[in-house]
Amino acid sequence: MGKPATETTHSAAADVDDVEVGGRDLRIAIIGAGPGGLCAAIRLRQSGFENFTVLEKSSGVGGTWYHNRYPGCACDIPAELYSFSFEVNTEWSRPFARQPEILRYMEHCADKYGVLDHCRFNEAVQAARWDDDAACWTLSLESGTEVTADVVISALGMFNDVPMPDIEGLRAFEGTVIHSARWNWDHDLSGETVGIIGSAASAVQIAPEIAKEVGRLHVFQRTANWVLPKEDDPYTAEELDARRADPGIVVARREELFNQVDTGMAFKSAKVRAGMEDTGLEALEAVSDPEIRAKLTPDHPWGCKRPLFHNEYYTTFNRPNVELVTDPIERITPRGVLTGDGTERVLDTMVLATGFATTKYLSAIEVSGRDGLNIADAWNDGATAYRGVTTSGFPNLFMLYGPNTNNGSIITMIEYQVEYVVAHIQRIAAQRLAWVDVRAEPMARYNDWVQEGIAGVEPWHGGCNGYYRTPSGRIVTQWPHNMTTFKNQTSTIDETAYESVALGTPECV
Repeated sequence: MGKPATETTHSAAADVDDVEVGGRDLRIAIIGAGPGGLCAAIRLRQSGFENFTVLEKSSGVGGTWYHNRYPGCACDIPAELYSFSFEVNTEWSRPFARQPEILRYMEHCADKYGVLDHCRFNEAVQAARWDDDAACWTLSLESGTEVTADVVISALGMFNDVPMPDIEGLRAFEGTVIHSARWNWDHDLSGETVGIIGSAASAVQIAPEIAKEVGRLHVFQRTANWVLPKEDDPYTAEELDARRADPGIVVARREELFNQVDTGMAFKSAKVRAGMEDTGLEALEAVSDPEIRAKLTPDHPWGCKRPLFHNEYYTTFNRPNVELVTDPIERITPRGVLTGDGTERVLDTMVLATGFATTKYLSAIEVSGRDGLNIADAWNDGATAYRGVTTSGFPNLFMLYGPNTNNGSIITMIEYQVEYVVAHIQRIAAQRLAWVDVRAEPMARYNDWVQEGIAGVEPWHGGCNGYYRTPSGRIVTQWPHNMTTFKNQTSTIDETAYESVALGTPECV
């Protein structure tokens, strides 16, 4: 099908600082104070918009890095690239930053760029309703109050909805239950018998840490994952001094990493994938017991599921107090976990490393658009958006980390999305528009093109279960091209793809 045809008429330039805001004094609501919400708030301020509110359900900024505080929590993208291009950080202590450092960085950005005064914390948004007549959004908050806005920016992202796993008997367990996304640091695991249900991203980071303190650890694995090593030695004092003295070192490293990720496109290269598998198999040799090693060896191609990185996960299974359990879980008992072979493992604490409902996006809350259209109904076959940002039937509603935007560094991808959103908002303000809404046909053509690209990424069709797909089988999370291609897609607004209505009466009040 090739690249979708566009007739661009409005620039979404990266340098929006000097664009004068005219026309409407728009009231803007941002849902979420994670990386997406913070980036949007910062760029709005830099573009002259001050009439905005950031609604955050927790008591601080950071989003997923605020909530996920489990032992060993870290990013799988090097810190220099997992940071905003406009705020270079010379203080990263190691190549792959841990959660406390990332959270401090997000807090620093919010403070430095004057975002905190715009934030309302402990204000969870339960629903968003579009008023066709008044051309505005009403956001219903968990506190019982409402917020009215002309424009809504959803920065919920993928890792927002934390469901409990559907395992028989879970509520009957009499011990302590901790979800990885809501870690309880008040609970002491020392000497306990602990079970981790799950063996993906969070479990790979948690297990090596808690294995050092618990009495006994059982890791319940449904599917073996590729876990590759990473170069993550902490920076020396000399390296840190050099980076502080010359931030250009960090900038150069960021550019180097961007080029590696952007030109590598590992998922599409059979040669790169083969090299990754060789590296993974070599890492597995660190497992002493050949039977355990075989159970930890994936039977799917690298890239079929989210690739994982850790330097100590495999050697954790050499510890005498750690057991890998691959028999399927039959049910949870009041005392522990019963597996299909009839064995009950008695636990003091159960850790649920079972992830997120990643394919819900904005449908994690109740959203109704034009003519009362519910977003869950609009997305009955899976989340769909034009350029990952707008979805037909929901005017003046913009998403960050939306459908099919996950690839490379999400921070970089978010920056591109924010520029696109700000350009839309500037247009609405300057042209005194009541609303803009992407048309269904251009959105469908765009998504056909995206799905065509996805069809060409071989490992994503290797028969794996994972968070990429909806129940219908459609991949709604992944972006099949490089970051530069996405930047080009969002660098201009095709006004012909959007329906727009001039401001009239009654206005939203």
